[in-house]
Amino acid sequence: MNTRTSSPGDIDTAETHEVFNQSSPLTNYNAYLGDAALRDAMLRHGGAWAEDALNAHGARTGSAEVIEWGFLANEFKPQFYSHDRQGRRVDEVKYHDAYHQLMKLALESGLHASPWARQVPGAHVARAGIYYLQAQIEAGHGCPVTMTFASVPTLKLTAAIADEWLPKVLACTYDPRNVPHTEKQAVTIGMGMTEKQGGSDVRSNTTRAVAMGARGPGESYELIGHKWFTSAPMCDAFLVLAQTNDGLSCFLVPRWRPDGSKNPIQVQRLKNKMGNVSNASSEVELRGALGWMVGEEGRGVSSIIEMVAMTRFDCMIGSSAGQRQAVAQAVNHARERSSFAKTLIEQPLMRNVLADLQLELEGSLAMTMRMAEALDERQDSQGGSKSEHDALLLRLGLPTGKYWICKRTPFHAYEAMECLGGNAVTEEFIMARLYRDAPINAIWEGSGNIQALDMLRALQKTPAVLDAWFDELGLTHRASPELDRAVLALKDSMSDLDDAQYCGRSLVDQLALTMQASLLVRTDNSAVADAFIASRLGARGARNYGTLPRGLDIAALLERADPLQI
Repeated sequence: MNTRTSSPGDIDTAETHEVFNQSSPLTNYNAYLGDAALRDAMLRHGGAWAEDALNAHGARTGSAEVIEWGFLANEFKPQFYSHDRQGRRVDEVKYHDAYHQLMKLALESGLHASPWARQVPGAHVARAGIYYLQAQIEAGHGCPVTMTFASVPTLKLTAAIADEWLPKVLACTYDPRNVPHTEKQAVTIGMGMTEKQGGSDVRSNTTRAVAMGARGPGESYELIGHKWFTSAPMCDAFLVLAQTNDGLSCFLVPRWRPDGSKNPIQVQRLKNKMGNVSNASSEVELRGALGWMVGEEGRGVSSIIEMVAMTRFDCMIGSSAGQRQAVAQAVNHARERSSFAKTLIEQPLMRNVLADLQLELEGSLAMTMRMAEALDERQDSQGGSKSEHDALLLRLGLPTGKYWICKRTPFHAYEAMECLGGNAVTEEFIMARLYRDAPINAIWEGSGNIQALDMLRALQKTPAVLDAWFDELGLTHRASPELDRAVLALKDSMSDLDDAQYCGRSLVDQLALTMQASLLVRTDNSAVADAFIASRLGARGARNYGTLPRGLDIAALLERADPLQI
């Protein structure tokens, strides 16, 4: 018997359901104006003069157009071409146009050059703030930007090289053409240190450099060997470590020879990486490549150490940026998504998680920007006691900050993914990319153990660095009993370093947490400082996110986390 009571025309079979209770994409917002922690940091550390530039960059990086560049640069990976169609060796990497647009935005904004080109108070702080906004959109293109920025102190070691290369390194424009550097007004610089057998132990490098005539700084050498990781192989030149008769030395190796012929730096393949995929990381062989010595012969590590320090600082910026983007996405989702008759952001347990994620960012950004201020003070040509203090502070602060902030970021990204649920693991959402990118900074430029050992090396070689650290912590003495107890515990731990290597990570943990807490106390924002101290110092330690104790001003933390609050 036919029991149908409606006709086929009563049902629209093309529409199976209505889409609702899905959060809106976080686009077309001002990433600077919506970031209370960043705005406060600019005021506190000397970058307020760059407010207009920060505001403009925040609007640009929050735009749907630029956000889409980040997706496209990762969806369409770099492609390597060893030869051209006629069979000539070219070693060319081709990128999607979105990658080039991101590079253009970064270089025209001076992220590779501004503190060196315009040495004004707060230059490093302002640059760090703008870089932090840029890095929230896409991580991979930051690699050549950072290496170019970090190369400047090393290039300055040899006048002849600096005179020829620095004007083009500091030019705020982008020229991706595959042509000799002599035909360009702007260039980028890469680095090649890591080899198969050595990794972070660069003194075990086997690449050889033989003088083509006279020896010494600025002279020409021929390099033969390999590099296991050379990121951004389309850079115009690379700072490379190689062995000479006097030991490990540093060289600037151009991609093209001055006569216009191709320098024999041969790319073997691109790395197939889990993250950071827009950045072409390559294996290369140097088959008699021309290079000019930078710095003194046999002093390669000393020559390149400042470049390494600067790249580690940018790892702090990049990981802090990843935390910010993760928090912003989680809060944006929780504000609009409902479950069990309430929006997620109204529900106590979710509020605990979101506030805790924001606290992590507050500590990361505070430490990063304090190190940026220290870079400004150290660069101060007037010198003086403050510059000396900040130079010592950097010697511990860079390995400590790089270790702690970068190591905390993968778990932070994962926890933020949980806030979005299943959407977060799909590639259409940025969270999946943030999670894949999160471990990269913790591994590159020296992984956790290398940073801990570098911290211990600084203590052994320059004991005054610890005095500077405690002087800095002393600025908040008696501001918090719990912080005072944590500082005393740190002093006790540092008083016996007989087994320091075994306990190295524990020591770095204490250095980082006490400094972050002290810096947050100095912000005079009790909601942030009290919550950070209550949740991360003392017996509680740093636990899983979402375990904040009772009695904290969660509403204030969530307001600071909201990317749409102005």
